[in-house]
Amino acid sequence: MFNLKPIALVCGTVICAVGFFLFIPLITEVIYKTETWQSYAVPILLYLIVGGSLVITNKNVDLKITLKEAFVMTVLSWLLMTFLCAVPFLYTKVDLGLVDALFESMSGVTTTGATILSNINALPKGILIWRSFLQWLGGIGIVVIALFILPFLRIGGMQLFHLEGDDPYDKSLPKISSVIKKIFTIYSILTIILIFLYYIFGMNFFDAITHSFTTISTGGFSSYDDSFANFDSDKILVIGIVFMILGSLPFLVLVQTSHKNLFAIFKDHQIRVFFIVLIIAITMIFFFANSYIDGSYLSKIIAVSFNTISIISGTGYISENFENWGNYASVLFLILMFVGGCAGSTTGGLKVFRFQILFKYINLHLKKMLKPHSISASRFNGKIINETTYESVMSFFFLYILTFFISALLLSFSGLDFLSCISASASTISNVGPGLGSIIGPDGNYGILDNYSKLVLIITMFLGRLELLTIFILLIPSFWKD
Repeated sequence: MFNLKPIALVCGTVICAVGFFLFIPLITEVIYKTETWQSYAVPILLYLIVGGSLVITNKNVDLKITLKEAFVMTVLSWLLMTFLCAVPFLYTKVDLGLVDALFESMSGVTTTGATILSNINALPKGILIWRSFLQWLGGIGIVVIALFILPFLRIGGMQLFHLEGDDPYDKSLPKISSVIKKIFTIYSILTIILIFLYYIFGMNFFDAITHSFTTISTGGFSSYDDSFANFDSDKILVIGIVFMILGSLPFLVLVQTSHKNLFAIFKDHQIRVFFIVLIIAITMIFFFANSYIDGSYLSKIIAVSFNTISIISGTGYISENFENWGNYASVLFLILMFVGGCAGSTTGGLKVFRFQILFKYINLHLKKMLKPHSISASRFNGKIINETTYESVMSFFFLYILTFFISALLLSFSGLDFLSCISASASTISNVGPGLGSIIGPDGNYGILDNYSKLVLIITMFLGRLELLTIFILLIPSFWKD
């Protein structure tokens, strides 16, 4: 049987945390002197009472949990946070329906960036800061899950990043609590630096805060319908490029990088491949798309780089309608949605390291075909890749592609066109945001979809963010047996 007390303690902590976080939009509304702040008072009071009661009741329980309880706690806490964070969208002046509120909340906490809102800059400041903060929170949350929960659960090859004594990442970071504190510190410092840079290069202070939250988390929510095109500034785009790349790198590696060893970051195999993919993608798109873009040669390079990095990192910012760059660019962007950034970053997608593992396995298999009795092994960042890791990665790949196709098929039942079904499914499972086509493309949003389609995409976002297997294992009947 499950020990419900640790689960109750975690749920109570999540509820309390969301209650405290709601002070952020409340204070924002007070500063801007609106009456909307009253909409936050009741949820804050309710969350703190309920969450506090659960924490106080279970504060002395033994936090030693089983593997099954770890799965349940991970999924339940993420779902609970989504539902709790949806409340402001229901009761403020935004006045969304339940499905729309859940869609916006799920898109926020999963850092997807798909939105059903329009005329965004006219919304209350509290809601704008809230949806941006959700992505900032979801970004640091997924980094912690990716580095300290998924390796423990041995999901999708993430066991390669387990903090063990022989782990190359672990030489100067012996304690998990210390690592988490350092990651949170660098995440916060990068956010503060980004706020400052956005502000001095043209954004107002409020926009600088909201866009910093969603840049470093590679989330993509903007305070404007036309996203970064609203600022019409190459300098702001360059700043966005730099910090989207930083958000796409393993935060564990960033923590271990200092001014004395700045280039040590490139010793990581995953980071090197990520930059190679990025450079190739930008070069290819620029070669075919530069004739469709207005402006100087430098502005064209910046525009292509910004939108390419935005898609591959899963940020989803838009500075140009890349669908006007020709079919080639649209197809390549669709492919890049699946690639994603590095493991241990805030990005979505399949992650670069899984492609590396898959290609290593194919290479190993071909060698065995030539020499069946030979014994050979592949390494990743100095660690030997065992059969269990290969199986884990291949299982993840299969489920990822299968889920993508099932999601697209379910969307087709609502009458959506082929391109919208494919790109919406790809964008949400990879936590990117914008899709392709006239409905959900760079110039559209998800608000026009019916509730059925939105529910499908809510589930797809959730599956993609929690690496599929974390959720699918709960559907196996044997999981619930003693």
